[in-house]
Amino acid sequence: MDKAVVQELVLQALETELGGVQMYRKALECVINDDLKDEWTKYLEQTEHHVEVVEALCAALEIDPKTESPGRGVVRHIGASLVKAMELALTGDAPREAAQIVAAECVVEAETKDHLNWELIGQAGKHAKGAMAKALTAAHDEVEDQEDEHLYHTTGWTRELWIESLGMKAVLPPPEEEKDVKTAIGAARAKAHRAEML
Repeated sequence: MDKAVVQELVLQALETELGGVQMYRKALECVINDDLKDEWTKYLEQTEHHVEVVEALCAALEIDPKTESPGRGVVRHIGASLVKAMELALTGDAPREAAQIVAAECVVEAETKDHLNWELIGQAGKHAKGAMAKALTAAHDEVEDQEDEHLYHTTGWTRELWIESLGMKAVLPPPEEEKDVKTAIGAARAKAHRAEML
């Protein structure tokens, strides 16, 4: 396995988590639904811990966590753009509910990249050898279930908040949260049962 590419992946994962902390802080300024606020407060705390996990992974792989790379700069820019989008939503003339939806969409965007990072770290752990395999696998196993929850639950929240804003009956909290899904199949099944939950 190309160690330089593994380093790039780990540095992008670190930058994604650092940006995620900023994103959740801003999203919590936008949120008005109490259940969603509780969810995102928990995700912020978990994301702060994920930063520590990736920093420990950097140490185990002898990667300087301050190393800059072209990909890391792109990830930082995207994260800052998501925070800026929420700031714009908060300062505009739109109702607060609209800012909450923008925040939910931003969380889904960020968590999609985050989810991919951890999936790739898991794959790298399966194919690496020795200490690298052990470090990658341990980090992946500690974080993966939480990342699945962040993505699938917030996707459900975003859908239901949009449905509510359209004047239709929404399922809040969404089925993904109620059924505590942590897989794409589980999310699809939960979504398929939403009509029964109305």
